[in-house]
Amino acid sequence: MPADMTQPLCEIDDLRVGFRGHDGELTEAVRGLSLTLHRGERLGIVGESGSGKSLSGRALLGLLPQAAQYHAKAMKFDGQDLLAMSARKRRQLCGQQMGMILQDPKYSLNPVMTVAQQMREAFELHGPKLSRREMREQIIAALGAVHIRNPERVADAYPHELSGGMGQRVMIAMMVSSGPRLLVADEPTSALDALVSMQVLGILDEMIEKHDTGLIFISHDLPLVMSFCDRVVVMYAGRVVETCAARDLVHAQHPYTRGLLAANPPLINPPDELPVLKRDAAWLTQSTGASA
Repeated sequence: MPADMTQPLCEIDDLRVGFRGHDGELTEAVRGLSLTLHRGERLGIVGESGSGKSLSGRALLGLLPQAAQYHAKAMKFDGQDLLAMSARKRRQLCGQQMGMILQDPKYSLNPVMTVAQQMREAFELHGPKLSRREMREQIIAALGAVHIRNPERVADAYPHELSGGMGQRVMIAMMVSSGPRLLVADEPTSALDALVSMQVLGILDEMIEKHDTGLIFISHDLPLVMSFCDRVVVMYAGRVVETCAARDLVHAQHPYTRGLLAANPPLINPPDELPVLKRDAAWLTQSTGASA
């Protein structure tokens, strides 16, 4: 049955993620997150460290740590209820139709396994059974698809032998080779220089166009999000405080978003002093009046 293009690819309603401290008290790190994502859409999530961006992405894929306690009114992928789904079915979705690019390949790739060994493990877990030769060809093709110039050499290399940009491309190759319909990219360019960042974004662009993939792009880089994404969700202390079109982020109204923008001074005629964000306790409870 063909997919309903009018139906959101992903829906989250009132997601809450918390952790219990040594005193047994539950502290919520994500508090009432609601958002939708459509096919082919790039949704940026921005905010300070600790605002709940990464936890929200991990909750969607079922990758939260064991200590986390979470619940939501609804969490759906392509019309399927993720909350009612069995753990086995959820794992199958995560390997074939949903994927996540983690932040830093230095910590995400196994240092004692070659690139080929790690990619083989991922492909065997979620793909059809292949001969040794067919698997090698699939690995080389996946590395070539992310514009690695010498995929044969990189396949036999260990993570410490790769640059940051090369390691990030390997991570992307592992995630996008199956053509996922939903991809969560958790700060995929944070450890890269400007040129390599643009190359990585170009690879994501190709994947979105080829597979009509919906992308959740988590980042601290507001100018990058404005230029690359379609919509932006701004999170503060686990809550969404503002949602707008990416091109309109520069005109955002919430004082927290204005503070984040002010922390990126222009290169031409920069201010003598950076403004200090003055936080308001009301930001923790007030309604945003906007839907993500």
